[in-house]
Amino acid sequence: MVLENPYAHSLDGLEIEDPVQSFFDYCKKREAVRVKRESGEAYPWSDDPILQKGRFLNVFREDDKVSKSIIKFAEPVKEDLPLLIQALFFSRWCNRDLTIDQLTINDLGNPVTLKEKLLDLEQWENYTAYPVENSYWNEKLFSRIDAATYKFYEKKEELVEIVLNSNRDVITATNNVNKQFRMNNDFPIFMALIDIAWFREDVIPMTTDVPTGIGAEPYLDRLQNFLNLNSHQDVGLKMIELQKEYWPEAKREFYPIDIEYQSCECRKYFSYVNGTKKFEGKNLFQSN
Repeated sequence: MVLENPYAHSLDGLEIEDPVQSFFDYCKKREAVRVKRESGEAYPWSDDPILQKGRFLNVFREDDKVSKSIIKFAEPVKEDLPLLIQALFFSRWCNRDLTIDQLTINDLGNPVTLKEKLLDLEQWENYTAYPVENSYWNEKLFSRIDAATYKFYEKKEELVEIVLNSNRDVITATNNVNKQFRMNNDFPIFMALIDIAWFREDVIPMTTDVPTGIGAEPYLDRLQNFLNLNSHQDVGLKMIELQKEYWPEAKREFYPIDIEYQSCECRKYFSYVNGTKKFEGKNLFQSN
């Protein structure tokens, strides 16, 4: 079943004269917010009212709180591929830095105790970032918490085999893993798999093409049409090339995952401009 993209029409009717320039302009402004905030400057960090009021991810994934927690959590086992993959899948099913920071890699070795620890917390999972559905292994259905604690512990060796048989391609790996998981939204799988590139580029390289998430699709469509390219993956490669012209002073070069990620953030930004997204609920940034 193909689910309708809830963001498909978020930019309808909005003119973005040069989506390439707008992409890099947004990235520069958002990165400036991070630098000012981390240097201890006082809020609002930007004169852009949308960046003042809206919640946006950092430009570079490694600067996000959850990413920092995952990197610290999984780094000790980067040479143990089964345990590394278990750690990354657990972390993306949890996706909450406050939970990950209370655990060590040794907690993954006892799923019974781990589940008890998680249930003792007021909240163990981040359920607002992206949906994590129940998932299968063969004919057995696992809840989110049972997948995080039991399934990834029991099936980590088989997950390794699936990943290694995916030709170092994260799109292929995501599809192959989801043949087992049978999730309507495979984004959590993709996130766990692309995280491997932080530790083991021999397994999943950071330069791998990435699939298009539903949130990024509207802005990637704009870029594809503007650049007259054949696919979103081609857009990623072209935007990486154009970074040398539009943002040579960035702290590092972009990878395909960065282009996809920031296309999603640009879609959010211009949805506020377009009035199809409101500053309310989880979307409203709180400075305190």
